[in-house]
Amino acid sequence: MTTQLPVILVTASDLAPQAVSLLNAFSLVYAGKQPDEDTLFRLCQQHNPVAIIVRYGKINARIMDAAPALRVISKHGSGIDVIDQQAAAARDIRVQSAPGANAAAVAEHTWAMILACAKSVITLDQRMRQGHWDKSTHKSVELEGRTLGLVGLGAIGGRVARIGRAFGMKVLAFDPFAKSFPDECESASLDELLQQADIISLHCPLTEQTRQMINAEKLALFKKGTILVNTARGGLIDDDALLAALNNGTVAWAALDSFPTEPLTAPHIWQHVENVILSPHIGGVSDNSYVKMGTVAASNILNVLESLKNASAVS
Repeated sequence: MTTQLPVILVTASDLAPQAVSLLNAFSLVYAGKQPDEDTLFRLCQQHNPVAIIVRYGKINARIMDAAPALRVISKHGSGIDVIDQQAAAARDIRVQSAPGANAAAVAEHTWAMILACAKSVITLDQRMRQGHWDKSTHKSVELEGRTLGLVGLGAIGGRVARIGRAFGMKVLAFDPFAKSFPDECESASLDELLQQADIISLHCPLTEQTRQMINAEKLALFKKGTILVNTARGGLIDDDALLAALNNGTVAWAALDSFPTEPLTAPHIWQHVENVILSPHIGGVSDNSYVKMGTVAASNILNVLESLKNASAVS
């Protein structure tokens, strides 16, 4: 007689082979590249998974209720704002994440964005393709001696700070939850950081307290010509206020890897803004982080299910 394996739903079309091998006692169901709420609801109704690995899409109460067997939701990454945590807690569903698994990838992408802005990489490339040679007129921004401001100093922010110091920059950081600050940076209030920094990079989670923290009031504190980089969460910035700051020169360049609504599809607010660099929320996606995030997400599921099994046996 064949015993049906318990199901784990993956909100994507793939998972690293190393993660798949960890989950060989389960049947994996893939939701596709960009699963919407109705797709996830139907799959939960059909397969009643014991766990969900969240790569894309959001998990709300409706989806949870479609899977009575659901015991754990594991994020393929660190940002759990896409999971309704209150709904999960009310249903005794554990929520897990993989903090630090993509830290190297995001930090590297952050610096790719900073350098692209400071050195006008995209603009100069486009100008040369149009037949121009701007050697006599162009001046890039030199980073040595400038001030880098980091909003959030977790695993990613700490890496960005160390690289900033290697460039000879002064590094300020705002993080009310940091227990200590490394030698690479100085603690500052948010307003002090915004007033002093030449380059500001966001590395904090999206919460009700941080939503649209970079708004018109805060942008008014910026130095004229500041570079703003966001490889964290799109909801941290008031897009309309940022557009105004880009137009009046308060922000010389913005580099955005995440957006309030994803995927970002045309038409959108940034489509024709020349001093904005965009990438499709891929800062944390690299060859190595894909494996690390997958294996941590899988291990988190195994650990939770094992602990629940042990607790049930004891009781």
